[in-house]
Amino acid sequence: MRNILVLGAGRSSSSLISYLLNHAQAGDWHVTVGDFAAQAAAEKVQNHARGRSIRFDINDVEASAAAIAEADVVVSLLPAHLHPLVASHCLALGKHLLNASYVSAEMKGFHAEAVSKGLLFLNECGLDPGIDHMSAMQVIDRIRETGGRLTSFESFTGGLIAPETDPDNPWRYKFTWNPRNVVMAGQSTAKYLQEGKYKYIPYQQLFKRITPVQVPGHGNYEGYANRDSLKYIDTYGLADIRTMLRGTLRNSGFCASWNLFVQLGCCDDTYEMEGVDKMTHRSFIDSFLEDRGSVPVDQKLCERFGLAADAAEIRNLRWSGLFSDAPVGLSKGTPAQVLEHILNKKWKLDPADKDQIVMWHRFVYEHQGKRKQIQSSLVATGTDSVHTAMAQTVGLPLAIAARLLMQKKIAAKGVVIPTTREFYEPVLAELQQLGIVFSEE
Repeated sequence: MRNILVLGAGRSSSSLISYLLNHAQAGDWHVTVGDFAAQAAAEKVQNHARGRSIRFDINDVEASAAAIAEADVVVSLLPAHLHPLVASHCLALGKHLLNASYVSAEMKGFHAEAVSKGLLFLNECGLDPGIDHMSAMQVIDRIRETGGRLTSFESFTGGLIAPETDPDNPWRYKFTWNPRNVVMAGQSTAKYLQEGKYKYIPYQQLFKRITPVQVPGHGNYEGYANRDSLKYIDTYGLADIRTMLRGTLRNSGFCASWNLFVQLGCCDDTYEMEGVDKMTHRSFIDSFLEDRGSVPVDQKLCERFGLAADAAEIRNLRWSGLFSDAPVGLSKGTPAQVLEHILNKKWKLDPADKDQIVMWHRFVYEHQGKRKQIQSSLVATGTDSVHTAMAQTVGLPLAIAARLLMQKKIAAKGVVIPTTREFYEPVLAELQQLGIVFSEE
């Protein structure tokens, strides 16, 4: 019997594993789920007749090779830096590999050998990157086919919370993805193209320079630029485009508040702080401010940034407990680790919480001498803290691609991302059937 091996049973795996198990009988395949925490893998399989769980440690070379040798297709949801290790096994054993992470330079280096062995190493096939590529290319190809010339493309995606979730949360945000990635986001210079000019935003300015986004029927948002929008100019075949910007979406007001953490240095991960075991939330913030005796931390913060005492940024930090005397609860940590730990106390999804994915594209193009515009948006809401919209939109594109590959409906070989018609047409069509639908105007 053919076998699909899924590596990783974390929060983004539930929809992918359920999909593959639900299609296992019709597809005549078996699904093996491997995770360092064997219990997590077992919970995802739930004694399914065509599933099994194993303990998987990529650093155990012999056991990893043995598990991968039994598979036809490997789907990796491991941390991105581990994908090259998985890819090395897949190359040696002749196995296809699919993942949702950005293509690294190391992964690109496997391209020629993967092609020579007839293997598909599909990357960036999740939400962002993934659905963003496919939905963008579907519209871009349609514009080209009707004789249009694209002059501007902007795209923003955010993992947020549904309006009914935690209504008193002024950030309108919780951790729906890896919390560390959220705290560390944007810590290199963002690069993009605007009106034919190359633009650069250093980390210190990133959350000050935002793009307003309005999604019909859902409200106003703000976007900040991703690290590198320029590399997708060639990927999308847009050599003559004048504006190319990809970024992350947040609810209005988030970026101004988060910018306080950035300017203070709270997101620094390069050194360990002293006395973390005795630190409170308030003393953590105070450690980045000048010593002024008995002046309250919130007052010093207002004076440092020229804010009123009732400014939204101050209210957001107060709601998050940053001015409280609660103990941090760590024995040691970098500023970024301490901040993540503090925020997770209020930002962790409760069982009944619903997350919400919002994706927005704007295409500006010329057609028969006229300037035209298309705005395309996707809004998907989760069911609860386990069956999240994030898990659906990250996992289902990968799962659909794995099914298509098992059915020999994908011909691509080598290290690729899903920007061609053979990927985006069937994947987007099935996602629409599953309720993940774009609206255009």
